[in-house]
Amino acid sequence: MKRFVTLSLLCVLVIALQAKKKQQPQPVWPDGTKMEAWFTDTTRVSVENLGKQYLVTSYGVSANDSMRVQTQEFQRVIDRAAQEGGGVVVVPEGVYLSGALHFRQGTHLWLQEGARLKGSDRIADFPVCTTRIEGETCRYFPALINADGLDGFTILGPGTIDGNGRHYWKEFWIRREWNPLCTNKDAQRPRLVYISKSRNVTVQGVRTINSPFWTNHLYRCERVRYLDCFIYAPTGGVFDFAGKEHGAPSSDAIDIDVCKDVVVRGCFMHVCDDAVVLKGGKGTWADQQPENGPCERILIENCHYGRVHGCLTLGSESLHDRNVILRNCHADNANRVLWLKMRPDTPQHYEYVTVENVTGRTGSFLVVRPWTQFFKPGDRKDMPLSQCNNITMKNIKMDCRNFFDVGTSEKYKLTDFTFENIDVTDERKAFDASIIPSTVVKNVKINGETFPKK
Repeated sequence: MKRFVTLSLLCVLVIALQAKKKQQPQPVWPDGTKMEAWFTDTTRVSVENLGKQYLVTSYGVSANDSMRVQTQEFQRVIDRAAQEGGGVVVVPEGVYLSGALHFRQGTHLWLQEGARLKGSDRIADFPVCTTRIEGETCRYFPALINADGLDGFTILGPGTIDGNGRHYWKEFWIRREWNPLCTNKDAQRPRLVYISKSRNVTVQGVRTINSPFWTNHLYRCERVRYLDCFIYAPTGGVFDFAGKEHGAPSSDAIDIDVCKDVVVRGCFMHVCDDAVVLKGGKGTWADQQPENGPCERILIENCHYGRVHGCLTLGSESLHDRNVILRNCHADNANRVLWLKMRPDTPQHYEYVTVENVTGRTGSFLVVRPWTQFFKPGDRKDMPLSQCNNITMKNIKMDCRNFFDVGTSEKYKLTDFTFENIDVTDERKAFDASIIPSTVVKNVKINGETFPKK
């Protein structure tokens, strides 16, 4: 009898748990489609499940030899691991200098506590190759860490990948002072991490700092997770020959370029440019070029921003971005939270973007403006009209200099924006939802004043 009662109670408990699970709403994307369970799975990668471990100092890499570039020694360890069926390239405590490294199928990177893999400050250690940069596929410099066409590639911390960027930053600002039209690509700089045409990728618990150029760049990837990473580049302390102070130029935290299914969760980002940036191509005919394309199903959550130019930026090299969520984040000092860059020479479509549960301090919260830096309009008679639609901002509590920094233009169309449960301070006081057709305003409080006004 006692056993029967125990089994009965167990059955009741199971039924109750199943009922509770059924009551929980199915997570959805902004367009209403169901979100796969993969996006909310918080399971972390264990290094023990990644295969044989190859301690680099046991295979010819010298520990704490921070003056000697050991690219070939590191690459031999990576290649050996691949040839022997795969495994983890382990970097122990110490400082190690290297040029461009290329990981192979089945290989992974683990930087242990106190490990610092440092990039060479000589561009000659990054031989030119065909790569993707600034919305174009071209001949340029690889990154310090490169992974192309891999399935299951993993980078694990808690150690550090250090771009050693100060020499590159100073050279950039000197060039810009000498030639104000100097572009990013004119100043020869490597990125820190470049992962292309890969799937089932995890970058977890690692520190990526001081990148000469973009910090993390994903191109044509699917199912990528950035979990609990620390991404940093200085926003000051770099001086040109005129003595003017700058930061680390174009040190974007994570550039997501023609990718699907990406999660950025629990990361800290402080860089001298944008934090999470969506890209996909640029130019008047960019939508007709096969190497370009959309970004879809991007989830950014539980992140902390220090000082950044934009928490979430679409453009300047985007074509079509759809189903993007930024939620449960805090910004200490962001220049902008949501930045929609409208490039006049490129057909762009940003749709179904939601920003929710964001706190902190920002310059402009929402920015929609033309982006005209280094653009070249072509003569295209069937040029599609760029547009932004179904953009939602809700549950926002921030101090802003300009909450609503929106400009209209004959070059693009804005429609179906939603502002809901907003409580902000706003020095500029420029909120005017009437300039965007079909905009919904619900429970919006700006400087204590409620909108819509009765």
